[in-house]
Amino acid sequence: MNTFTVRLSARAAARRRTPVLALLSLLQFLIAIDVTVVNVALPAIGARFDAEPAALSWVVTGYTLVGGGLLLLGGRLTDLLGRRRMFLLGAALFALASLAAGLAPNLPTLVAARFAQGAGEALASPAAMSLIALLYPSPEERAKALGIWGAISASGLVVGVLLSGALVQLLDWRWIFGVNVPLTATVLALTPVLVRPDGPRPARSGRLDLPGATLLTAGPLALVYGVLRGSAAALLAGAVLLAAFVLVEARSRNPLVPLAFFAHRARALANAVTVPLSAGLSGTFFLATLYLQEVIELSPLQAGLAYLPFCAALLLAVSQVARLIRALGVTYTALLGLLLTAAGLGWLARLPDHGGFLADVLPGMLGVAAGMGIGLVALQHAALSDVTEDDAGTASGVQRSVDQLGGSLGLAVLVGAALGGGTPQGADYRTAFGWAALGVLAAAVAVAALGRRK
Repeated sequence: MNTFTVRLSARAAARRRTPVLALLSLLQFLIAIDVTVVNVALPAIGARFDAEPAALSWVVTGYTLVGGGLLLLGGRLTDLLGRRRMFLLGAALFALASLAAGLAPNLPTLVAARFAQGAGEALASPAAMSLIALLYPSPEERAKALGIWGAISASGLVVGVLLSGALVQLLDWRWIFGVNVPLTATVLALTPVLVRPDGPRPARSGRLDLPGATLLTAGPLALVYGVLRGSAAALLAGAVLLAAFVLVEARSRNPLVPLAFFAHRARALANAVTVPLSAGLSGTFFLATLYLQEVIELSPLQAGLAYLPFCAALLLAVSQVARLIRALGVTYTALLGLLLTAAGLGWLARLPDHGGFLADVLPGMLGVAAGMGIGLVALQHAALSDVTEDDAGTASGVQRSVDQLGGSLGLAVLVGAALGGGTPQGADYRTAFGWAALGVLAAAVAVAALGRRK
């Protein structure tokens, strides 16, 4: 085969990968939307079901907790059963759960539907991420592909806020879930056309680690319940369940993730640092949205539109990640993202009791957006270091699980700090953002100290 033919074949392969990347990114876009789409809609949902804030918080955290808790199982199933199969199954479950959420007659049904949405994400997201990792095997190509995937996913977080504000004010809160159904149906129709079928799976002995998956889901749920309710018993139960998860994984012949997986230092550090970074992002979305509506007294639509600069900064930052990695390396790119995020959170930690959007909120939001765009994608890149056909799904599941659980637990802690006395005041917002900034700064110190030793 001559050089011209090889180049032509490579270009054709690259063209085939582009629509696959777009398809995988579309579902991740919808998944990301549902992380934040309920924030602006919570007052309307509470009014419809006569629910108090503590009960409503499960509409936010239930989705990410179940998704995060089952992501490792989803990653393991991806490696065992095939990436396309699990992507299709997860997308179908997500669509059905979205329909159930939009039609929910009461709050318990809505929360249950949100749990099911999280389970759908847990199956589809690791499959999509591992497909990208294997479609783009070279580090430079993978950085670009993950940058695109991350940009689309990150923009979904912001579009969720924008969409929620518009739909709640102009139509009805139920439409924030209904719009998922036709778009996910499109994904289901196109996947068999664009994504190659899974090949024969290697014979593997043993069973799935269902006890581990149960413990990893129940533990964070108990912790969040304990934080939001101030229950010491629930906090203790959550800690015991997570300790039991570690013991189960250490003794299981077929663990969700072998503990030796974390002996790879780049992966271990990337996943650990993702926790405070995701907590900062989740806390910013929830608390800043609340501040915009409760303190500055913006309407739902105005609060959604206030995130447009955030979205622009986030997309711009993500578009530069591949270039930054080439120039600085993964470690220093992640460190840059962490420092920018800490600066943005630090600015928000000075929110006055009666502030304004342009002077008091916008600068901090832009810092968080730029830092998250750079930091999270760089950490995703590091978390997929040296993956193979056998562990790409596991590595993707670990990274997504850490992202989701870190964001959920961090949000519960920060919201508990801000809402401890009921209606939050300026000092409550300052406390929550201050703790978030300290957490991200601690992560930056860890990256600076340990990342350079590689």
